[in-house]
Amino acid sequence: MPKKQDYVIAWIDIKGQHFEILVKPDEAFKFKEGEKVSISDVLWSDTVYKDVRKGLKASPEAIKKAFGTDDINSIAERILKEGQIQITEEERRKIIEMKRRQIITYIARNAVDPKSGSPIPEQRIENLFEELRIGVDPFRPVEQQALEAIKKMATAIPIKIARALVEVTIPPEFAGRAISEVKRLGDVKKTTWLDDGSLKVELEIPAGMQLEVIDKIQGLTRGQAQINVKVSSP
Repeated sequence: MPKKQDYVIAWIDIKGQHFEILVKPDEAFKFKEGEKVSISDVLWSDTVYKDVRKGLKASPEAIKKAFGTDDINSIAERILKEGQIQITEEERRKIIEMKRRQIITYIARNAVDPKSGSPIPEQRIENLFEELRIGVDPFRPVEQQALEAIKKMATAIPIKIARALVEVTIPPEFAGRAISEVKRLGDVKKTTWLDDGSLKVELEIPAGMQLEVIDKIQGLTRGQAQINVKVSSP
């Protein structure tokens, strides 16, 4: 069995049965937050345990009954998505502080004063986190928590997310493969199939995410997408 510092335990209770797997901490946290990480890169071993510390493996019958499959990748995906990851209090504090900084940075990049159009300083955002006692979940996505935090801040100061409309035209040879990925990058306002087989998609995104979204789209289309960005006024 690997050294303790090399793995963490992810677990879930299903139908009165307890199941545990060994996972790599960094990869597991990324997966749980919704990042694209291969399950094979998350798993430390392909064994499903009843109790890791006692070295007790779950029986094949119990696994099949609980998960409906004996495929370790499917089992691990469900455990990570629906279950828990065991971490120490010190690890939890570190993760929460890191996530807190990421949320504050996200807000500073994307939020503005709707009256003046000016960005909100990071120090002001940080002060509001303290004043309004805004909590941070170590496992939920940054953007989701940032949007919730902005709603709370709006009770204290004028603040809103600046939005950008991204018009993307994807060449025919990439349209079929790229459409599902592109739609995940923002709020889809309109899709149009053009006569030549190209796909035109209009996405609304936080203004501060422009470079990231453009980079992802060009990666999907080998730099051949046509992109036009319009930032909305506050």
